[in-house]
Amino acid sequence: MKILAISDVESKYLWDYFQPEKLEGVDLILSCGDLKASYLTLLATFTHAPLLYVHGNHDTGYERTPPEGCECIEDKLVEVNGLRILGLGGSARYSGGPHQYTERQMRWRLLRAELAVRLAGGVDIVLTHAPPRGFGDAEDYAHRGFEAFFPFLDRFKPAYLIHGHVHMNYGLNIPRKVQRGCTTIINAWERYALEV
Repeated sequence: MKILAISDVESKYLWDYFQPEKLEGVDLILSCGDLKASYLTLLATFTHAPLLYVHGNHDTGYERTPPEGCECIEDKLVEVNGLRILGLGGSARYSGGPHQYTERQMRWRLLRAELAVRLAGGVDIVLTHAPPRGFGDAEDYAHRGFEAFFPFLDRFKPAYLIHGHVHMNYGLNIPRKVQRGCTTIINAWERYALEV
């Protein structure tokens, strides 16, 4: 299965210079947040692949104008072609805005998700906006990852955690992929394709 993961900045390759054949062979699109609703709608319109998304910390307009033809999987476990995907958007709380969470709130969200994950026999991909703490995050408070992810990752061992939030052009020498135990952590900034 070919997955296109996107986040944080609209890819000029897909947005400014769009051609439908650029999405050929893509079986699933995963958005990690902070993208224009119109961008997600465009991608969903020109492919048969499902487009699943979580909220970024800047996605305040989705409530008024949600992306069309896309599915929000916040705090949900969904299955697509046999892949079990859990959605947990948002970032660390830094200004009190929507889609910002304390460590305690994120732990609570993960605890609530555990029943669905257990009933499904596990999870293959955790789709987040923020990364885990110390694995592709930054030191400023707004871009710190969540420590709350670690017990969940250790318990369920998903193959992938795909996130956004930390832009690759911040100049922080941020790795695109990091391994933590059984889980490959991928920063989907702009666009990243993977085969699962």
